[in-house]
Amino acid sequence: MSLDSVLAEIEIRLGEYPALNDIQHLRDLIAEIRPHRPHDITRATDNLRALCFVLQSNPAWRKSLRCYLVQVLTTRKLVHLFTDVGITQNIGFWSAARQRFLNKFLPPLMNDDYIKDVFGQLFDKKTDHIWINGVTDLTWMDLLKAIGFRSPAPRTTYAALTCEILSAVQVLSYRITNIGLEAELVRNYPDIEKFESPFLRQNDAINDYVICYSKWLADKRQEREDSKHIEVLLTQCEDITNRIRKTAALQGVSISLTRLLLQLIQSIARLRQLLDMLDSRSTEHAAAIGTTLFKELSIAENQRHSLRNLMQSNTELLSLQVTERAGKSGEHYVTNNRAEWLDMLRSALGAGFIVGFMALIKILFGTLALAPFGYAVLYSLNYSGGFMLVHVLHFTIATKQPAMTAALLARAIDGGKQKLDELAELIVLVLRSQFIAIVGNIGLAIPTAYAIAWAWVSVTGKHLVSPEKAQHLLHDIDPFGSLALPHAAIAGVYLFLSGLISGYYDNKASYSNIPERLRQLGWLKSLLGEPRLLRVTTYIGDNLGALAGNFFFGIMLGSIGQLGSFFGLPIDIRHITFSSANFAFALVGLDHNMSWQLAAYSLFGIMAIGMVNLGVSFSLAMLVALRSRRISFGQGGLLTVLLWTRFKENPRDYFLPGNEEKIEEKKDAN
Repeated sequence: MSLDSVLAEIEIRLGEYPALNDIQHLRDLIAEIRPHRPHDITRATDNLRALCFVLQSNPAWRKSLRCYLVQVLTTRKLVHLFTDVGITQNIGFWSAARQRFLNKFLPPLMNDDYIKDVFGQLFDKKTDHIWINGVTDLTWMDLLKAIGFRSPAPRTTYAALTCEILSAVQVLSYRITNIGLEAELVRNYPDIEKFESPFLRQNDAINDYVICYSKWLADKRQEREDSKHIEVLLTQCEDITNRIRKTAALQGVSISLTRLLLQLIQSIARLRQLLDMLDSRSTEHAAAIGTTLFKELSIAENQRHSLRNLMQSNTELLSLQVTERAGKSGEHYVTNNRAEWLDMLRSALGAGFIVGFMALIKILFGTLALAPFGYAVLYSLNYSGGFMLVHVLHFTIATKQPAMTAALLARAIDGGKQKLDELAELIVLVLRSQFIAIVGNIGLAIPTAYAIAWAWVSVTGKHLVSPEKAQHLLHDIDPFGSLALPHAAIAGVYLFLSGLISGYYDNKASYSNIPERLRQLGWLKSLLGEPRLLRVTTYIGDNLGALAGNFFFGIMLGSIGQLGSFFGLPIDIRHITFSSANFAFALVGLDHNMSWQLAAYSLFGIMAIGMVNLGVSFSLAMLVALRSRRISFGQGGLLTVLLWTRFKENPRDYFLPGNEEKIEEKKDAN
């Protein structure tokens, strides 16, 4: 079909059935406008301009199309299009996710009596929003002029449409009031109950506005009020919303609170648009607002069944708080001077010592005759217990750093206050801290494992690992002859996930007031005594995230290999510190019958495993941290050049702390 044939068909059908409101003709018209490729904005614009030209050249088609559109709009309910599309619904995240998942296989029933469902049928392509938003507002407004909506029309037609908008305004106002009284919001901002709530007052003002506007519609001699006083109340509602966000940054946040805040912000924004449209004194201004709203509705409609959009919209604030808390933890992983650098070295050495014994326990567990589930349980307990002990003793696992420091860097980029050279300085500090942590971990893991292996020979008279087992351990760290690097990447993903888990539980400890609730347990108070209970609960509140992250990280490391065996998949993990300990065990197990080439190659494999561990976890953590803030960093090239230039001038800064006196003199000079 063509534009001419569609318009001619509308004219003929309208002549036969003056009450024509079937949307099929409108779908055919949109199909002619829609470009074959959604990103072909030029074609979409040309199609719309062609429609404008045809309408302006044929007044009969213009009149019939206008009457047809009026029939489609006025014979259906318009309210739900404005109050539901593009606004988060009042259902839980998991219920919404399940509903969207099922809708992909069995779409919901369409009700032709609602414009909301008609809108979805007209723009049923998931990519329609691309070309709709690509076309300029001016082109869409030209189409409205070409159709003739500016020309005089029956008073009842505009009154009916305006009443629908007024009804939508009231629904949105009631929704804002309801959210403002939710216990989640009151808990985070108790002053709502102490003072007169703008959430309640805006509803009273809206009701008065609707009554006054309805009287004006019935009798234009009545006085027509504007909505400026309502705008003041809506601004106060937004101020409270922003305060609640700031409070959530300190006290934690939940998905339900995130959903309420998101729904509140969206409802206020939509209410403003409708009020601006009602207050508009010119057709051009109303058309501009309508065009903007039309584009927003098209995006919301096309993403209505998108699981990805649901997760992004509902977890944005939660992700921000999780990564923000991880970023605060990341501050402890960055050394700024020689004393902190040496403290990091001692902390990493302590972790290396413990890992040596963890590697021993894992090898001993491997000699038992167990089912895969038994190995998974024992390995998980070994990893989890060891990592938690490392944290309790204030030691540092090098590979835990990237998931924390990536969020710290993202926060620095988001702040916008730091110059590029200051950001480069922060990256140098992070790399230097990471380097010394790796040195510390490996520096004591290898000697510890070596000493354990020799002690085992002295006590038992036989090697801890047989020559065959030693060859197997060396094969596991072969960077090119085995799956060591892919397995290291899996470990990097788990390191990233453990960082998110840590942030989540830190957030949960704060938001759910876990320390305070533990102190209310009478039996625990009787068991520990009040002073000890205070110390224990305070420690839990400060360290729950780190303990939970280490616990689940251990479970992931301990079970993945057994899951791979169960499903017949070649998946496992490789961790730089454990690989270095296993190298020492293999060296003793072979009675030092190892060529220097093989030793060097194995050490190279250990370092390659470490680089993959760090690179994967850092990249994923950085990506989530940036996306949670909806920011992008467009100066990566300049930053890379700056870092490389600094490395060539003074490579020592990337590995060793500088002279603090010289640093202070440089700062004073600047």
